[in-house]
Amino acid sequence: MKGEFGDPQRLIHILKAIEEIESYIDGIDYSSFLEKSVVKFAVIKQLEIIGEAANHISNE
Repeated sequence: MKGEFGDPQRLIHILKAIEEIESYIDGIDYSSFLEKSVVKFAVIKQLEIIGEAANHISNE
């Protein structure tokens, strides 16, 4: 196990980040998404969280 959290906690972080992204983009189309910098930034931040958590999941 790397770091402070174990794999189950990291997977929960990933799932929560996905849920956050879904809540940010619910009801908006792609062109609206592109126009809303706050929404884009929020989605990018959640993608960073997903990437960081995924990078620390053990090989097992």
